[in-house]
Amino acid sequence: MMRKLSLLFAGALMGASAMSLVYGAPGSTANAAGSETYKQLAIFGDIFERVRAQYVTPPDDKSLVENAINGMLASLDPHSSYMNAEQAQDMRVQTKGEFGGLGIEVTMENDLVKVITPIDDTPAAKAGVLAGDYIAKIDGEEVRGLTLNDAVEKMRGPVNTPIKLTILRQGADKPIELTVVRDIIKVKAVKFRVENDIGYMKITSFTEKTYDDLENAIDSIKKQVPADKLKGYVLDLRLNPGGLLDQAVSVSDAFLDRGEIVSTRGRDPKDVTRFDARAGDDINGKPMIVLVNGGSASASEIVAGALQDLRRATVVGTQSFGKGSVQTIIPLGENGALRLTTALYYTPSGKSIQGKGITPDIKVEQPLPPDLQGRDLTRGESDLKGHIKGADEGATGSGSAAYVPPDPKDDLQLIYAEQLLRGQKTDPSFPPNPQKAVLNQ
Repeated sequence: MMRKLSLLFAGALMGASAMSLVYGAPGSTANAAGSETYKQLAIFGDIFERVRAQYVTPPDDKSLVENAINGMLASLDPHSSYMNAEQAQDMRVQTKGEFGGLGIEVTMENDLVKVITPIDDTPAAKAGVLAGDYIAKIDGEEVRGLTLNDAVEKMRGPVNTPIKLTILRQGADKPIELTVVRDIIKVKAVKFRVENDIGYMKITSFTEKTYDDLENAIDSIKKQVPADKLKGYVLDLRLNPGGLLDQAVSVSDAFLDRGEIVSTRGRDPKDVTRFDARAGDDINGKPMIVLVNGGSASASEIVAGALQDLRRATVVGTQSFGKGSVQTIIPLGENGALRLTTALYYTPSGKSIQGKGITPDIKVEQPLPPDLQGRDLTRGESDLKGHIKGADEGATGSGSAAYVPPDPKDDLQLIYAEQLLRGQKTDPSFPPNPQKAVLNQ
């Protein structure tokens, strides 16, 4: 069965993780441990040595230690973890928004890698890879038996190095051999288009390039549609797993003239950081609709929450994921890193998203197609084992179905948003009144 929800860039880090990232420095001071703690550490050391000496097969010391560390961090919450050198590098690749690869968007179907689309002007497109192709072998190795992550990892690599793909193509009587030379692939964090008199912008993730891509999208839309003809903008944050906190702040600021965007609060009551908007609205006050669903998490919830509380935009869709925690990336020796939850973030109204999510102003359900009916596509922080219980988390929890139809004509949430902007539908929450912003007092 085709995994329709798994659209990934070949060469990018796999697995959409719902997190906001803030980079930290090593060397934080910890409180001295008590004597009981040292006794427990001595027990751990004893167990470690006994496993090394007596386990039925010789264990790998490095794996033992890494798993022990991750076990400790996993007991805190689902988003704290240790990253070894390779994982830390993958994280840096993901947040940077560019990598050495081929330039294809792929999924997994019938145990083969299926090309959804080659990205324009990339090595894959230039070599002749087509949408709908199936990759059967990578450098002579069968793809069957590999996970999508494993296959994509093999297609990643240093710039200017070749890779041989064996492709199965409908209509071809035999497999096609293509040699592709890897190059730097710059992943567009923002996809956009003009829908007659509406500007549509979809933010796929919050990387170092997101704000710049957003500015380019806005400029392009303005050039295509005269200001007097443009009804407004749709900002699509569905299936957006989050990313960098500073990019979420910058994206929010692009549409705001004033007000607090978000605040983060750590263990110490005095450890509060606030981020405020600067003067200047990049879309000149044009009406906005923000789309969210159960796949909207972390940084995307910061944006939706800020625009909703400050009454700059109307939020349409279903309940968002509900990840309201901030992870600090702390570099460690050997190029590894510690990803540690160090704060929770709050919307301008002072509400915590943790375990609750963003409740849309207008709820619009998106029905599942027949081949996905009966499957549970609901995603939410409150369903994660060991999650931090949010201050505003209720019995209903957070999240909703994380599904967006591939064809816009089937996208009821997008259609509803466009009808609002064109005046074909009306709702008390649209357009919102900035004078009625909900602020933390």
